[in-house]
Amino acid sequence: MPRSIVVGTDGSKPAEEAVRQATDLASREGARLHLVAAYPDPQVLRERITGGATGQNVDLRGVAISVLKRAEHYVRDQGVELDTHAREGDPAEVIIEIANEQQADLIVVGSRGLTGIKRFLLGSVSNKVSHHAPCSVMIVRRA
Repeated sequence: MPRSIVVGTDGSKPAEEAVRQATDLASREGARLHLVAAYPDPQVLRERITGGATGQNVDLRGVAISVLKRAEHYVRDQGVELDTHAREGDPAEVIIEIANEQQADLIVVGSRGLTGIKRFLLGSVSNKVSHHAPCSVMIVRRA
């Protein structure tokens, strides 16, 4: 019976399904849920939205917090206790780090369903987490 569940989200459909299933499990088992959203180092990425001759910095932490707030509403509506974590870094590494910190019993992540060369070149968060997690991992396929 899990007491602490970590679920990674990026706001995508597979991640939303992972949040839904993790919330259902946490509700049934009385577990605490830890919602995690990772974002890249803005200094390294230097991601910009350009329009004409001007550029605008993107607040990547703000985007991660926004993703977490959307998921948080759903989780709270189900009566599940939760903490949110917006943290800079590689998504798989951040999820594993928080699982270690929280002594998680389970990590839940969505599967992007990458195939062929994309999976080989890009890897996947679910693959990295499943190979390096300190606890059991549930990979949720698209709904």
